[in-house]
Amino acid sequence: MFKRAVIYLFVIWLVFPAPSHAQTNEPTTEQEISERVTKSEDKNYISLSIENDSIGGGTDRYYTSGVRLTYFNVNTPVPKAMDEVADFIPTFDVNETTSSFFTIGQNIYTPQDITVTANQPNDRPYAGWLYGSGGITTIKDNHIDEIEVTVGIVGDAALGEAAQDFIHDSVIPADDPQGWDNQLKFEPGLIISAGRRWPRAMRDKIGPLLLRGEPNVNASIGNIHTYAAAGMTFTLGPADDPFQDAPVRVRPAMPGSGYFETPPDGWSWFIFAGAEGRAVARNIFLDGNTFRDSNSVDKKHFVGDLNAGIALTYDDYRLGYSYTVRSKEFDGQERVSEFGSLTLSTKF
Repeated sequence: MFKRAVIYLFVIWLVFPAPSHAQTNEPTTEQEISERVTKSEDKNYISLSIENDSIGGGTDRYYTSGVRLTYFNVNTPVPKAMDEVADFIPTFDVNETTSSFFTIGQNIYTPQDITVTANQPNDRPYAGWLYGSGGITTIKDNHIDEIEVTVGIVGDAALGEAAQDFIHDSVIPADDPQGWDNQLKFEPGLIISAGRRWPRAMRDKIGPLLLRGEPNVNASIGNIHTYAAAGMTFTLGPADDPFQDAPVRVRPAMPGSGYFETPPDGWSWFIFAGAEGRAVARNIFLDGNTFRDSNSVDKKHFVGDLNAGIALTYDDYRLGYSYTVRSKEFDGQERVSEFGSLTLSTKF
């Protein structure tokens, strides 16, 4: 389904190329984006992302829940700690477009059958991940760069069991999870992530619509996640609308900044479809604790995501929904992972 969506958008781009003089209200160069961001009246963006398999595949297994609350501030002074991190990344340049963001979040992972009380050594371990992060984005030449530093905890203190019990009792009618006594043990976590996107790599007008193709590369290193990834996202929306960046997503998906502009008539939309592949060296939620014995499975070193969705803007609000299929992540996994993501953003 999603592969067909990606192919369909790509075929549209091939069959209906735009004339070189096509004009839109969307900025056509990164310099124009920089000027728009710098002069934006709205400096603050708040995004709440909720990912759950119940709003995707209707399941309750593997990566079962992710919540991420992000505050993004345009042109805010860069925190000193993040500036020092940026100095260690030779390709990152702090300039007048550099913006900061701060996040708190929680992820929950379970085996396929949560009704089993006994340990399931051949299935994905129970695990919670509670974290906070800070990052900066910047526009330079033909790309957007991002770095993020994340600290958090795995284990009982991450409140994975409490959160899942609450959701199952109060939000989603579902079986009570029985195996949290077998979850990963306590461990503090650190992840340093960096990514680059090329938002104008492909850009063609199709009648009243604009088709964009945005390649990206990103990598993370740490005791929680260590991987390198590359992907492509296609978006299709009204050609006359202003700049819309991708909605915020929960990592390891490549999150957007959540930045968006409102057209003069007050509303807008775009659809998107994309794919990303990751080469995985470390995933604590499959490999188990770093320095202590714990449950673990043999992970697959190459994982792929296919996703598609829609974003709707009205006035100072934007609602996005995406559906993701993630390939099998460990040996013995019976099915792929499927989950949906809802993101509500506002600006002021």
